[in-house]
Amino acid sequence: MNARWARWPLVVAGIGIYVAFGLYFASHTAIYRLYRSAGTANVRYEKAVVLKVENQELESDNEHGGLLTGYQDVVVRITSGERAGTEVRIQNVLNYTTHFLLRKGDTIIVHVDTADADHYTVSVYSVNRVPVLAVLALLFVAALCGIGGSRGFRSLLGMVFTLSSIFFLFIPLLYRGFSPTVAATLMAAATVTVSLLLLGGASVKSLSAIAGALVGIAVSAALAWAVQSVAQISGYTTAEVDSLLAIAGRTGMKVGELLFAAFLISTLGAVLDISISVASAVSEVHLGNPSLTAAALFRSGMRVGRDMMGTMASTLILAFVGASLNAVILLYSLERSAAQILNSNAITIEVVQSLSAGLAVTLTVPAVAFIAAALSRHRTDR
Repeated sequence: MNARWARWPLVVAGIGIYVAFGLYFASHTAIYRLYRSAGTANVRYEKAVVLKVENQELESDNEHGGLLTGYQDVVVRITSGERAGTEVRIQNVLNYTTHFLLRKGDTIIVHVDTADADHYTVSVYSVNRVPVLAVLALLFVAALCGIGGSRGFRSLLGMVFTLSSIFFLFIPLLYRGFSPTVAATLMAAATVTVSLLLLGGASVKSLSAIAGALVGIAVSAALAWAVQSVAQISGYTTAEVDSLLAIAGRTGMKVGELLFAAFLISTLGAVLDISISVASAVSEVHLGNPSLTAAALFRSGMRVGRDMMGTMASTLILAFVGASLNAVILLYSLERSAAQILNSNAITIEVVQSLSAGLAVTLTVPAVAFIAAALSRHRTDR
């Protein structure tokens, strides 16, 4: 018990250092000042409530599932920002991209474009989606902690650490001109280590999963780097390169290395999943029969890992198709040769990313099984 309490000062100190680094690196000056220009002109996105719908002319497009098109004349009251309490009459245009059917009492987000104190325009931006997102997030947290118990709560902490590391450390480091390759490697190592330690504590199971995951990520990263060179793809061959180069001109960001960083980050989730699963399987087998040899434990881990590899490969492919479904449909409808499609920048990048992640998962299985089997013979933890 004393040893457990003795770790808390180190934990608190580590959290303090992490937060301090996050606050320091996250502070930056925006390059594109979208919401403020010369003088008093500015753009704001504020909350508003619909007071009444005065008039509307709507038509149902039966060819597109009854989608409504037309317009509504509505009166809204702005409820946030410098113009809170102001009532304005605006037109809500419904089309294929902004089909928000408004009713009295609805909470919406409005676009307030201000020239000066007396001259401004208000338009509908979207419905207020924050409550729906908040409810969904609460349901996720409740299910994770309710079903997973303390392990679920630790998983939630790991997810918070990962997200905060990406948005408050990793991205700001890239913005400051830090090497994306080094930043992604450090973040991958930190994410794997912290997430698995939170989940399993300082145990042989966690250490095995961490070591095996790092091996899988390292080999996959080396392959992805080599493939980039041979296939001649990089951050310069992505669709967003023009905007990224504009940012790089002001920040020194290394655009060419961004693709490798993306490959490495996309690998983390699957590797974390399979590494802790194989390590847990070996751990449970050892607890059930402590007399088993390391070779027998390794074979048990490999049997579990092989089953997971099959489903994980399908998961990676389905994730790719789901994220790129619109693009896949467009490609299907166009008369393009296989040579053109397979050699395009976008498809090559997606294929390399998916296969690199799949290879990382495959290589993680024997690495974790071997390390867990070897360490389990000397374990002293539960």
